[in-house]
Amino acid sequence: MKGKIGLVVGLGVGYVLGTRAGRERYDQIKTQWLKVWNLDPVQAQVSKVKGFAKEQAAAVPQALWKGAVKVVKAASADGTPGQRVDAAVATAKDAIDDVKDAAEDTLDAVEKKAKEASKPATKPASKPAAKKSTQSGS
Repeated sequence: MKGKIGLVVGLGVGYVLGTRAGRERYDQIKTQWLKVWNLDPVQAQVSKVKGFAKEQAAAVPQALWKGAVKVVKAASADGTPGQRVDAAVATAKDAIDDVKDAAEDTLDAVEKKAKEASKPATKPASKPAAKKSTQSGS
């Protein structure tokens, strides 16, 4: 999917930058693009993407912050210096797993949304009526 989108974008940019018509054709293309960009359905999708991105962007930094807090608490807990180091290392490993899980969850959510967005919106097809037999029995 990324490759197809990149190809289309690359072709579009190449055409715009390489066109012999110059500035006039560029302005025409830009005007048409802005008309499409400002359509209500397009802006509705842009709003959905922005909202989704804001939701997903918070997951990884939260996991990082919580992990850092846990490591600091473990390092400053009671015990010998060796015990505190061991506790901090063990907590850091757990925190790394939490960050990894948060990143994977975010990636899974993005992939799910991408699949949903790439599916065409189609109406369920009605079943065709059964054909009557035109053969006569002998």
